[in-house]
Amino acid sequence: MLPIKIATAQFENRSDDKAYNLHIIRSLSAQAKSQGAQVIAFHECSITGYTFARHLNRQQLTDIAESIPDGESIQALIAIAKELDIVILAGLFEKTADGNLYKAYVCVDKTGLIAKYRKLHPFINPHLTPGSEYVVFDLLGWKCGILICYDNNIIENVRATALLGAEIIFMPHVTMCTPSTRPGAGFVDPALWAARETDPTSLRAEFDGLKGRSWLMKWLPARAYDNGIYAIFSNPIGMDDDQLKNGCSMILDPFGDVIAECRRLGDDIAIATLTREKLTQSGGHRYRNARRTDLYGHILAAPHQAVQKVVWMQEKEA
Repeated sequence: MLPIKIATAQFENRSDDKAYNLHIIRSLSAQAKSQGAQVIAFHECSITGYTFARHLNRQQLTDIAESIPDGESIQALIAIAKELDIVILAGLFEKTADGNLYKAYVCVDKTGLIAKYRKLHPFINPHLTPGSEYVVFDLLGWKCGILICYDNNIIENVRATALLGAEIIFMPHVTMCTPSTRPGAGFVDPALWAARETDPTSLRAEFDGLKGRSWLMKWLPARAYDNGIYAIFSNPIGMDDDQLKNGCSMILDPFGDVIAECRRLGDDIAIATLTREKLTQSGGHRYRNARRTDLYGHILAAPHQAVQKVVWMQEKEA
């Protein structure tokens, strides 16, 4: 099978400014296309903005949500994909005819909607309904899956998506630089972002330290390595509502190695060529084949009451 060339993006989105965010999505997609990319992936809620939604009541969230694929933003995304002849993945809030609200992520090309995924573990707003299924779809001869942010922290979600056939998993996030019980976690001072041109060193130290990239590298490579898949990680950079995010959107191969990464302190893309040989060469491929589900299948399927806690949200509400 032919290789596939994928771009991952980072940009500073504006809260509830779909026109602006779609403008940036088009600009970065054009850059990616000019550099030979066939696909570009953007972060969670890249069309609408994300963190501001924690302040919204049900009606306000409904007002910014859209139907898929008939909503204005998805149609605009399809138009961009058609104009540039590139596959685009991006996120927004979805509303359905029965009144449910979801955190959604879509894949579109010049022909229309290819795939839609709903976040399994939403938390930014209490009016969101959790998704109820994994999604694996065909893309340019490859099997692809999607897991949004917190979904990737539950390792079973990544394994299940891989076992369903996904060779590439798109992992859109809005993450890092928030308080946690882990050592070194916390917010990054927005003043450092404002001074990024005159003092990039101090900002980079925060972005790459335990508040940001160092934490990410404790677990993200493991998701790719253990499952023998390519991971396409996308994350915003700059201010998202009142929180500063550090970007570092990256692509990891089935060995858990970073093969492309955004390193600019601003809007950026990173591109990598994915080859199928690595899928079967990887340790994760061999270890998946060596599984003995007779030992633990009943353990994994045992009844369990899900409890989801997000420390920084709880601190904010306190």
